[in-house]
Amino acid sequence: MRSLNIAATGMRAQQLNVDTISHNLANQTTTGYKRQRAEFQDLIYQDLKRVGTNSSDTGTIVPTGIQVGLGVKTGSIYRNHTQGTLQQTESALDVAIQGRGFFIIELPNGENAYTRDGTFQLSPEGEIVTSEGYIVAPNIAVPDDAVSISINRFGEVEVSLDDQIEPINLGQLEMATFINDAGLKALGDNLFMETEASGPAIEGLPADPGFGSLLQGYIENANVDPVQEITGLIVAQRAYEMNSKVITASDEMLQTLNQSA
Repeated sequence: MRSLNIAATGMRAQQLNVDTISHNLANQTTTGYKRQRAEFQDLIYQDLKRVGTNSSDTGTIVPTGIQVGLGVKTGSIYRNHTQGTLQQTESALDVAIQGRGFFIIELPNGENAYTRDGTFQLSPEGEIVTSEGYIVAPNIAVPDDAVSISINRFGEVEVSLDDQIEPINLGQLEMATFINDAGLKALGDNLFMETEASGPAIEGLPADPGFGSLLQGYIENANVDPVQEITGLIVAQRAYEMNSKVITASDEMLQTLNQSA
């Protein structure tokens, strides 16, 4: 009976749907997290009577045919990169992006990664780094005797010293955008890598055309809507239950067939 396998594909699909929703809910307080959405496609069809074939020797055509679907499969898990809400922290090294773009992070292996998580810190050498100690491009080092740090909307990092009236400009944070943000590969630790699907990184500076501006003392919250996720969870649970009932009904039909035989 096809219904057993068809319903099984439906249960597997809804299990993946629940997995995706649970991952979103688990990361609803993760800085810069972007919610994911599972998308599904119908499986191939079995042609019992092919549409468009001749039904007689006079040239009549079968108008619809008989096609039996064989279930569902996962098409993709899409990542939504819409802007999250901004939360004030008043920390000098917390920086949020308003608009498009990612911070450029230099990994220990020499490659670049990209993130929306602007919860930065200082390394023992005074470099601006992520919580994992990875350097934020373009490797700006803050002097030991700096009294305060200021980062404006253009990404310019300035520090004030006790013995100087005018602040010192240490450099400007860099950013990157992509043609297809959804094509980025997630590495964990709030980091992404470019892929052939995302296209090459387009590097620039904050507040340049096509790039977002920066806001010091703020972080970007996850763009997860708990109400939307819980609603999706209920729908997925009901769909899972209905597919399980199809398996139960198919099993009962097989039992009836065996008993009559």
